[in-house]
Amino acid sequence: MLALVSMKSITDSMPLTLVCHPQTPSKAIRGIDVVVDEAASGILTLAFSLEGDLPGLRIPEPQPSRRVHGLWRHTCCEAFVMAEEGPGYREFNYSPSSEWAAYAFRGYRDSEDLEVQLNPGIVVHRTGDRLGLEADICRDFLPPGNSLRLGLSAVVEDADGVLSYWALRHPPGKPDFHHIDAFAMQLVLS
Repeated sequence: MLALVSMKSITDSMPLTLVCHPQTPSKAIRGIDVVVDEAASGILTLAFSLEGDLPGLRIPEPQPSRRVHGLWRHTCCEAFVMAEEGPGYREFNYSPSSEWAAYAFRGYRDSEDLEVQLNPGIVVHRTGDRLGLEADICRDFLPPGNSLRLGLSAVVEDADGVLSYWALRHPPGKPDFHHIDAFAMQLVLS
């Protein structure tokens, strides 16, 4: 297994850089960073920052905040969270439209029901060549325990409909955010 990006505590938060999968280059994006933070209330906040030619992207229009399946077919930010070495994990998808999705898995792509009203408090802001998306995950929706592994990722749709896949780490082969090697960040919650 590859070495993990380790944060002994959330107070060590710093921008983490996502890398584009080599088989899915983007003409419009220059870079994507993510900052992970924990509030005293136990809420985990993810702040994604996409930098590039925003007019060269398909960015979903604002919608009412609600659960929607299939967000990964367009521009969205994602977090995969596993307790220790798994095998179970959770997947959270956040669209710039303010729509969201949450899934639970018993093991690799082995889904189970996760009916939640997440209320991720998605905040989106655009300034010049940056698109920012912040979303919250309540500790109640995270896997149990204080030691977690995170896979942070994004799917970006260019204006011509071509998708690029970004992650902290990509496993060999095609893009696969569910693969154990993609859970590249170790995090100890307070």
